[in-house]
Amino acid sequence: MGAPLPRDPIADAQRNWERHGWGDVAAPMAAITAIMRTQQILTARIEDVLRPLGLTFARYEMLALLSFARTGALPMNRASALLQVHPTSVTNAVDRLAQAGYVARTPHPTDGRTTLIELTPDGRAVAKEATARLNAEVFARSGFTGGDVEDLIRILSDFRRAAGDFA
Repeated sequence: MGAPLPRDPIADAQRNWERHGWGDVAAPMAAITAIMRTQQILTARIEDVLRPLGLTFARYEMLALLSFARTGALPMNRASALLQVHPTSVTNAVDRLAQAGYVARTPHPTDGRTTLIELTPDGRAVAKEATARLNAEVFARSGFTGGDVEDLIRILSDFRRAAGDFA
């Protein structure tokens, strides 16, 4: 990332929206744009922490999900639903994780049509290390105050619920 800009370009965009007669949507545009830019900044921080481990955030999420599963394994379709990503994305992440030796595909014991994604011991170890690094280097130093975090969780949860993300 380069040097900080001398002023906030999103605030400038909001003023431009207002000058062009779109004042009624200028603040929501600025809020949405700020959320998207914040997501880019946070993703870059996370990827910087995970890159030395050979992981992307998508692959880390899969490892973390499997590490929380009671048996360390989940059906591919269940992982897709819980991660809220398309099955093709799960397949791609599992392919890369399997190549690295972090997960294995195994047949479901009672449903021959279902494939399980199973965490390997190496996968469990890298998930543990990645989580420790993310906790120390990103989540503990998020840049948000405790009160901000609670407000963000509430605001974003309300938005996601209203958008049909969950019941």
